[in-house]
Amino acid sequence: MTTTRRPAFLALALSAVLALGGCSLLASDPPQLFDLSPKNTFDGDIPAVDWQLVVEEPTTPNAINTDRIAIRPVQLEVQYFPGVKWTDRAPALVQTLMVESFENSGKIVGVGRRSIGLSGDYILTSELREFEAVSTPQGGASVAVRLVLKLVRQSSGGIIASTTASATIPAASDKVADVVVAFDTALGKVLKQSVIWVLREGAADRRRYIEE
Repeated sequence: MTTTRRPAFLALALSAVLALGGCSLLASDPPQLFDLSPKNTFDGDIPAVDWQLVVEEPTTPNAINTDRIAIRPVQLEVQYFPGVKWTDRAPALVQTLMVESFENSGKIVGVGRRSIGLSGDYILTSELREFEAVSTPQGGASVAVRLVLKLVRQSSGGIIASTTASATIPAASDKVADVVVAFDTALGKVLKQSVIWVLREGAADRRRYIEE
């Protein structure tokens, strides 16, 4: 009687394919990661405040709710730079840098995320409307960052003020490294605008609240 060995042969073939696939995955290059920096310098005339602030993670469109670096070649199309990523999803990255920027101002008693158990006097909510590179007709790129902010009084849940912080910065070229530098500059301007606005609006509301 002849014994068939076809199942054993298939198992060996499958093992070989998986092994080759594993080698291919191990050989692939990991994405290059880029980080951005918080704002470190502020004007001396911003008020020092004695209240605490909770910074919520910004809401954002799905196209930029990712760790991929977005570029818009034409108005209605979004693509991503290949082989590179941010160190976190864009809204989480902005939230982290916002908290650090408030800390770096040295003008606020406490600031942090709700997830660490902080119960602030005010809550900063926001929507990250733009966080992308945009191709220019000349073949270069610029970076647009736009954040819509709302400052909420914790005790009443009411919005006391809202504004938009935005910046558009031309990149030196459309190369990834130059685009990331433009992102860092644009976001730095937005972070500075946001910190100054929150401190001034919160201080003004605090005075009104005490007088009531």
